[in-house]
Amino acid sequence: METKTSTFTATHGVMTQEVGVISGELELRTTCQEDGMLELKIAYVGAIDVYTLPGSYRVHDVRDHDVIHQMLVNILERT
Repeated sequence: METKTSTFTATHGVMTQEVGVISGELELRTTCQEDGMLELKIAYVGAIDVYTLPGSYRVHDVRDHDVIHQMLVNILERT
């Protein structure tokens, strides 16, 4: 299992399962299990509460985790 974390600014907002849309300075945490299942979590920078991004995701090759994580940051940060 590997977890990657990045901070970014979401001016347009990011949908979560728990509270709906959040925006501002956010931290994306992606965790890739050995079977390729991805867990996508997001939080306000410095906050304790962590939210889940909707959906179920699996990578074909766990070595793609880094690329998928960076793609998500780029998509969520765009203005």
